[in-house]
Amino acid sequence: MLANARLYCYIYGIQEKTILTMTDQTAKRDSFGSSFGVLVALAGSAVGLGNLWRFPYLLGQNGGAAFILIYLGFVLLVGLPVMLAEFIIGRRSQASARAAFRKLAPGSRWGITGVLGVICCVLILSFYSVVGGWGAEYLYKAVCFDFTTGDSNTFSNLFSGFSTSVWRPLICHGIFLALTAGIVIAGVKNGIEKFSKVMMPLLFLIVIGIAVRSMTLEGSGPGISYLFKPDWSKVTSQTFLAALGQAFFSLSLGACMVITYASYVKKDANIISLGAQTAAADTVFALIAGCAIMPAVFAFGIAPGEGPGLVFITLPQIFSQMPLGGVVAIFFFLALLLAALTSSISILEVIVAFCIEEFKMKRKAAVAVVFILIWILGVLCSLSMGPLADFKIFGKTIFDLFDFLSANFLMLIGGLLVVIFVGWRLGRKEVYDELTNGGGLKLSPWLLKTIIFLIRFVAPLALIAIAVFQIHE
Repeated sequence: MLANARLYCYIYGIQEKTILTMTDQTAKRDSFGSSFGVLVALAGSAVGLGNLWRFPYLLGQNGGAAFILIYLGFVLLVGLPVMLAEFIIGRRSQASARAAFRKLAPGSRWGITGVLGVICCVLILSFYSVVGGWGAEYLYKAVCFDFTTGDSNTFSNLFSGFSTSVWRPLICHGIFLALTAGIVIAGVKNGIEKFSKVMMPLLFLIVIGIAVRSMTLEGSGPGISYLFKPDWSKVTSQTFLAALGQAFFSLSLGACMVITYASYVKKDANIISLGAQTAAADTVFALIAGCAIMPAVFAFGIAPGEGPGLVFITLPQIFSQMPLGGVVAIFFFLALLLAALTSSISILEVIVAFCIEEFKMKRKAAVAVVFILIWILGVLCSLSMGPLADFKIFGKTIFDLFDFLSANFLMLIGGLLVVIFVGWRLGRKEVYDELTNGGGLKLSPWLLKTIIFLIRFVAPLALIAIAVFQIHE
């Protein structure tokens, strides 16, 4: 091992102390304990708040089943290849975001890709924890059966009054962030994996139960048709771009989340299978979420809306009219909170892992420092809904600016750099070695060549198309 390390240092011009330190860090790193643990953690990272409102809305607005087919095509052609590229970087390096690129491309500037990913995660978690706090508040209201009576004005005023106020959203933001930190501080195996193993199956069961209730409501038929009846007349060029963007963002790509989680994956795991299962779980959950929401929306004659309005205004109105709606509301907002948490822990872990490996911090100290940073930025995001609403940068509130920068720039740039790195900078031998577990997996040469082709050519062009669409949207 020592001789190999010295040879490696000689070839790449790195000090021996640096490479040996990297080796020691890799040996000491935490890891997932099982393949199932990896799968539920990755699925948890992908499944988030967007699955519960954005995907169902996009389905209905873009041709229902027609959109599903287009979306699945982009998941296979773009989403999965980008995910595999991140898997390759993370598992081969066994390191955090920036260290992964520094380890695989020593002496180069590729480490900036990891830094951009960490910055992106800081921005995302700052506003995501605010929305997660809204979910915690609404779960509390549901438990208190506040959604048993009321009309659209009642719930619109309720949400507006809460989100624009000062102290209660800040308290909820702090509670949600504390829950996230409490899971991450326990580590990968004892924190993230254990939480995901219990909560992801529970989340799926809850949403399935709500979907069954929603689809059996009188008058739910049009809602089901809205989701699954192909309407090719609604398919335009914008439909393809929307499906492409959803395939990328829904899988949490471009922000080093998959790279970080993959660095905890054991060398004998089949990363092609894990990537495919993660993409499948995310898509299935989104479809079930659509079945949980849209049939009920149509059953009560309410036009579907996009964004927080659907979750925090329209659905409470539906719960107030639905038989046993108060109970359904409790389970729905519990599912919402769990979905937010499974994503937030993956975002926080990227930043914490970076602090641990770059600044040699203990996990508890890293979590504490990051908690304070995100809490402060989250306070600014929350206040931008109320007292700081008139304070704008480039015409955007702090909340909207963080959202815009992370989604329209940092994630897309990160994803593009990742596929360029794996497709053109990292050697083909190294890529094949990771995909086949050092030759232990007998995979079709055609499959391997197809994956390489998608990573090198298709994925970069698709990400550029998303970027153009996002900027001009």
